[in-house]
Amino acid sequence: MPSTPSKVIEVDRMWGTSRHRDRECSNVDEGESSPDNFTESSAYSLAFVAFVGLVAWISSKTLLPKNARWQDRVAWIWLAFDAMIHFTFEGSFLYLSTFGRQVITSTGPFATLWKEYAFADARWGVADPTVVSLEILTVLGVGPLCCFVLYQMAKNDPARHYWIVVLSTSELYGGFMTFAPEWLTGSKALDTSNFLYLWVYLVFMNVLWVIIPLWLMYDSYTHIAYSLRSYQNSARAKKN
Repeated sequence: MPSTPSKVIEVDRMWGTSRHRDRECSNVDEGESSPDNFTESSAYSLAFVAFVGLVAWISSKTLLPKNARWQDRVAWIWLAFDAMIHFTFEGSFLYLSTFGRQVITSTGPFATLWKEYAFADARWGVADPTVVSLEILTVLGVGPLCCFVLYQMAKNDPARHYWIVVLSTSELYGGFMTFAPEWLTGSKALDTSNFLYLWVYLVFMNVLWVIIPLWLMYDSYTHIAYSLRSYQNSARAKKN
């Protein structure tokens, strides 16, 4: 194989297949073992996610009442984290993947982070139309909705529970439509060959958007159901 620049991904877009070349520069010769998959870019990617989480936690300490329920505090941290990820990380992907642009041909800090993730899921490197379509809805719809729910939480508006259900449903649908078409066609773009790609990038980084939305939906359901049942019981009592 001829020498190639670092982190180049060859993608046959017609057939939806992907082939990952060695992640190092031309000094990696044929027959030489591949270097450790955890690279400097991997560290930067995970550090960025951790930093966003820290900012979300600080905002919960600053903007929520001290006597807020632990459930509301967790919900705030998640929604603030979610909004920042949608606007920064996924927003940058949207910019790098529209109007003829692609991550694999782009440069810059966010392009580097997305190239790193594209080693696990090659679709994110080549502006896959399904992924880009979902990200348009995520960045322009779900992100602002997260901020709206945070505003309602700061005002202690119980109407937030309806919007939390809407938001969580959108997150679950987006996750399903991101991976279901790929699974149904043989997962050709996914690289599950090592721990980092499979368990950190593909599983951990995506299962959060399944478990937490499900929990939020359940918590909001209990509030909505309790309110409706209380109203129903009150209406019956007045009739009697």
